[in-house]
Amino acid sequence: MIEKILRQKSTVVTYIVFAFAFGIVILNIIPILFPALLVTSIVSSESDIDSFELGAWAIPFFSINLTILVFGLLYYRQLMPNVINKFFKFVLNFEVSRKMTIIVFSVIVGIYISFTVGELNESEGSVWKDWAILEKIITDFPYGGEDKPALRILYINNFLLYSSQEIFQNVKIIPFIGSVSLLFLTYFLTVQISQKRFAGLVATVILLQSHTFLRYDTTATFSNFWTVFYLASLYLIYKKWALSPLAFLSSVFSKALSMAFLPMTLFFILRSRIPKKTKIGLTILYVIIIVVLVGAFILAESLGYTKSFTSFEYIDFVSGFTALAFQLRIDGLILMFLLPLIFGLFLTSRKGNQAADSVLVMIAGILLSVPALAGFTEFNIQPYRWIPLIAFFAIGVGTLFSRLSPNRSEN
Repeated sequence: MIEKILRQKSTVVTYIVFAFAFGIVILNIIPILFPALLVTSIVSSESDIDSFELGAWAIPFFSINLTILVFGLLYYRQLMPNVINKFFKFVLNFEVSRKMTIIVFSVIVGIYISFTVGELNESEGSVWKDWAILEKIITDFPYGGEDKPALRILYINNFLLYSSQEIFQNVKIIPFIGSVSLLFLTYFLTVQISQKRFAGLVATVILLQSHTFLRYDTTATFSNFWTVFYLASLYLIYKKWALSPLAFLSSVFSKALSMAFLPMTLFFILRSRIPKKTKIGLTILYVIIIVVLVGAFILAESLGYTKSFTSFEYIDFVSGFTALAFQLRIDGLILMFLLPLIFGLFLTSRKGNQAADSVLVMIAGILLSVPALAGFTEFNIQPYRWIPLIAFFAIGVGTLFSRLSPNRSEN
C-alpha cells in the first residue's frame, strides 16, 4: 500500500516536471520558428516587423519534429513493420563491453585532442577582446583586479588560469584540460544515470558535435571550469557525496551563475538513487551553502564587489528567451531535437528512471536562468553560458537508452 502511494506521488512529480520543462522549452522554441514574435509582443503594436515571419530553422524544425511524431505514434501503437520495431529495440537495448568502451572512448577523445591541440598556440587576446580585462587579474593574482571586483572574487577560475600560465607558460592549457574533463564527466554521469556504457558514449559524441562547445573548449577568457565543477558535484552525489558541496562551491567561485543551479541540485538529490540518510545529509549541507552564499552575496553587494541586481526588466526578461535561437543557431541538433528530447525523457521517467526527471529540470532550469539573468541583472548574455545546457542535452540523449527496471527502489 505504501509503495503504491509512493509510486503515485512519484508519477505526479513526473507530470509536474514535464509540464514545467515543456512550458520553458516552448518559450525558447518560439523564436526558432518566429524570430520576431516575442520581441514584437513587448514593443509598440505600430511596429512594421512581421511577427510571424518564419525563421531559417522553421521548416527543418517542423519537418523533423512532425516526422518524429509520426514515427513515435506508429511505434507506440505497434504499427511499424517488424523489421523497424526490432531495429529500434536493438538500438535501445544495445550495450558495449567494458573493454570495447575503453577503446572507443579513447579513440573519440584522442581524435578530439589531435584536432584541437593546435588551438593552444593561438593568442588569447587576438581571439577574445575581453581577455585584456582578465589578463590583468591573472598577471597580478591574487592581488590584481581591484577595479574589477566581480571578476576578482572568482578565485578558483583565476587560480587555475594563473597556474596554467605559471606552470605551462600557456594560459590555455588547463582550460583545455578542463574541457577534456568535461567529456569524461559527461560520460560517467550519463552512465550513472542510465546504467549503460553505450549511453555514455552517445552523450560524449553529442557533446563533441556542438559548435559552441568546440568554440570555447580552449579559451581561457570563457573557460568551462564552472560547468566541469558543477557536473562533478552531481556525479559525486553518487560516488563521494561529502565532496559534492565542495565541487559545487568551486563551480560558484569559477562562475557566480552556478548559484542559480542550487534548486536544480536539490531536486537532483531528492530524485537520485541514493540512501535516504545520504539525501538528508546532502540536503542539509546544501541548505547551509545557500545560507552562506546568500550572506556572502549581500556582504559583497554592500562592499561593491558585485554588480547590483536591477529592478526587474520585463522587456529584457522576455527578450532573453530569444537568446537560444540566435546564439545556438549553428547547433542545429539541439534546436531541432530539444522538444522531442523533452518528451523522450518524460517517457523514460514513466518507465522507471526517475533521474530523467532531474535531467528535465536541469535543461529547463538552465533555459530559464538566461532570461532571468537578463531580466534581473546587468550582465550580458553570452553564448558560452549555454555550455551547461549542451552538456545536459547530451546527457539527456544518453538517458533515453536507460535500462533501469521500472519502479526500482530509491533506497
